[in-house]
Order: sequence, then C-alpha cells, then structure tokens
Amino acid sequence: MDFKDYYAALGIPKTASDAEIKRAFRKLARQHHPDLNPGNTGSESRFKEINEANEVLGDPKTRRKYDELGANWRAYEQGGTQYSQPHTRRHTRTVSPEEMAGMFGDDAPFSDFFTTFFSGSGNPSNIPRTPQRGRDVEQPITLTLEEAFGGASRQLQFSRPTGAHSVDVRIPAGVREGSRVKVHGEGEPGGKDMPSGDLFLVVRLLPHKKFERRGQDLYTKLTVPVTTAVLGADVSVPTLAGSSLKLRIPELTPAGRTFRLKGHGMPEARKPETRGDLFVTLEIQIPTQLTPEARAHYQALEKLAEA
Repeated sequence: MDFKDYYAALGIPKTASDAEIKRAFRKLARQHHPDLNPGNTGSESRFKEINEANEVLGDPKTRRKYDELGANWRAYEQGGTQYSQPHTRRHTRTVSPEEMAGMFGDDAPFSDFFTTFFSGSGNPSNIPRTPQRGRDVEQPITLTLEEAFGGASRQLQFSRPTGAHSVDVRIPAGVREGSRVKVHGEGEPGGKDMPSGDLFLVVRLLPHKKFERRGQDLYTKLTVPVTTAVLGADVSVPTLAGSSLKLRIPELTPAGRTFRLKGHGMPEARKPETRGDLFVTLEIQIPTQLTPEARAHYQALEKLAEA
C-alpha cells in the first residue's frame, strides 16, 4: 500500500498547527477547485488529494494515528474496523499472519509492523520465518516548475519504532511529472540482518503561471504593443531560470506567431547539459484608452489604409 505524505500535499511542515492546516487547505482548495479549472484533470486530481489530506490532518484523532504509524496508519485503521468492532453474537479474535496470507494472497498489502500489531507476537504458531528485506515505499513529492528546472533539496521526516527520523534528499534537475527518485535504504526496515527497502519519491509538478512544460520544451506567451508588432523592435523575454533573453520582433509581425529560442527549455535529468527549447508566442496588446493625440494618429493611419 503506497504511503501518502499529506503534509507534502498541503505544503506544510509536520509541526503545523491546526490553524495552519486549515489555512493551507483553503488556499489550495480555492486554487484547484474544479469549478475554477474546468476541463483541467490535473487540478481535479490535486483537489481530491488536497481534500483527502485535509480529512486526515484536520481531525486530531486521525492525524495522531497518521503521525504515529506512518505508512501503516491506513492498514491499522482498516484492520481495526474489520476485526474489532462489536457485533451481535460475534466475538473478537486475533487473526494470524497465515490467515491474512490466505485471505489476501502472497501480495497482501500489510507490512511486518501491521502483522505484529494484530498477532501480538508476529509469529503465534512459533513457525520459523525467514528474515526478509524491507518493503519499498512510495511517497509523493510536490515541486514547482522552477525546482524541477534547477533541482531541489528536501528534508523528509518519518516516524520509526526507534523514534523520529529525518533524511536530506536531493532532487535532480529536469525531473518530470511522475518521475521516481530513489532514496536508497529509506523504506521499511528489513528483518534481522536484512537491509531496509528503498524510498521512491514520485514527482508531482505544480502548474506555473507563465510557462507550460511539454516534454523538455517550455512554452510561454509574450504581449507587445501594437506599435512593436507593426514597426518591429527588440524585446526582452523572461526565462524560467530568472534571466531574460533578447528577441527581435520583425516589422508587421501578426499575433499568434511563435518564436523558438533554442536550448532555453528544461534540462534532461540524465544529461543536465542537454536542454529543450523555449517557444514564445506573440500576443498584441490593444490600448484600453486613447488620448486625443493618439486617436488623431490612429485616424491618420486609418485614412492611409483607405487610400
């Protein structure tokens, strides 16, 4: 069962107060509400994720379980409901690991911790068990497009049987939506003398206000005055890296024309020196107000066009 980092989903630290959780949820819910993003499946998915995170962290009881049990909290919650609720003429009993395997098969989504919790000793029948490597764990990590462009660092915190545990992770530049970043040995602990599993961080990219990513290429729009489109000029184009590029707009350039700036797109994760391209689409700004002098000039142009 994949572990969901609800704190990362809301963009808050694990030490966040109830008020901070509420504020983060409201802000993100407004940003990604389906009514404000019609047809955007990405926003719809994020809105569901944000709601789920708020349902868990917004309730002190479920938040406490989540903080204490980590990746196993949902299994604990579901297991406790299934085997411990009172029912007419029905008694509660301990379910052995062998019975769990029979019900769910060899790929049962329960960790050793979950099995130990419900069986008491973890091996009630005293059957020798071969120590196994720890399970791999997946956890989402949310990045801005700027962080994906230049790489990012994160300090992740986990609850372990031995106490709180933190690890510093470096996300390489160029990662894409859905990329899996492997953190060796930070999954579930293994059995005796066996290694721990690995942690896989699954990248989720936040939408950007100015740039759209398509593969390794970036797309943006540039608005220029009518005079620039008609007469031509050198304009400044902002880049995702924070710098700017000079672009020559030829005279009589129509709206919608796209310019390609080679090598100014996203880097490739495996080859950071290899970059995609930046595509700039021109938009023409129509004046919202006219001074008497400007009106006279436009009327003069109109007469020239009619001649």
